[in-house]
Amino acid sequence: MAFVLAWIPAVGFFGIFLAVLGIILGIIGLVAKGRPRNVALAGTIVSGIALLISIIMSVVYAAVLVTAVDEAVTDSTSAEIAPEDEPSSEAPAEETNTPQDWADSTFGTFDPISQTGTGDSVIALPDATAAVVTATHDGSSNFAISVLDATNQSTGDLLVNTIGAYSGTTAYGFNAIAQGVNLEVKADGNWSITIAPISSAPALAPSGAGDAVFLYDGEASTAAITHDGAANFVVSEETGDALSMGLLVNEIGPYSGTVPLSGGPSVIDIRADGNWTFTVG
Repeated sequence: MAFVLAWIPAVGFFGIFLAVLGIILGIIGLVAKGRPRNVALAGTIVSGIALLISIIMSVVYAAVLVTAVDEAVTDSTSAEIAPEDEPSSEAPAEETNTPQDWADSTFGTFDPISQTGTGDSVIALPDATAAVVTATHDGSSNFAISVLDATNQSTGDLLVNTIGAYSGTTAYGFNAIAQGVNLEVKADGNWSITIAPISSAPALAPSGAGDAVFLYDGEASTAAITHDGAANFVVSEETGDALSMGLLVNEIGPYSGTVPLSGGPSVIDIRADGNWTFTVG
């Protein structure tokens, strides 16, 4: 029986027990007196062979079982595929370009430059195609600021030309005939000048007095403009387009009218000696 069970998977483990039992009974039969020894000897031999076969087959079956389980676990792990990321239904966020970003990319940016002095002087300009110039003057005679090119010739930008005290903000580089390199200052009193990027200009104000520069970021519309001064009143809009002249108003003295306004981003440059209003829409 042990010899037969030794060849059957799983049941072979019981064959080991029966083989051991057969060997014990065979040995008892061999040593017992008055009993035939041939049968006992044969049973002992067969039980020994069965024990050996049972052990070998049990080891083989165990190894096969372990290998099968290991392969099953490996296959199960390999079969698990990480789910692919589903494409997002949300539209990608649009980049927001501010008027300041537009101004920096269109006209250039740099650290502001501030200088003070008395009388005539020359100030080196930063490496930018356009900039804002804020100036003050406390003299009583002519005060003028103009932009010069590399050969010290005028670029066509006359920023300030007044008599006596002055305080205001202007811009250069929009319609210049050459790249500005220096500012020429003509003065009889104390002055202060700050040169800053176009992006430093504030948002368009509805009213003010004197020279000013603003950033506009609205839609194309109309602008109702007034002025109560006595000298030249000029309003221009710079969009960065090569073919855009942008001259909205050019009058002497008081003014009241409505003009077309291009969509932003753009720069609004106001030259005035009096109070003004600027109403969009």
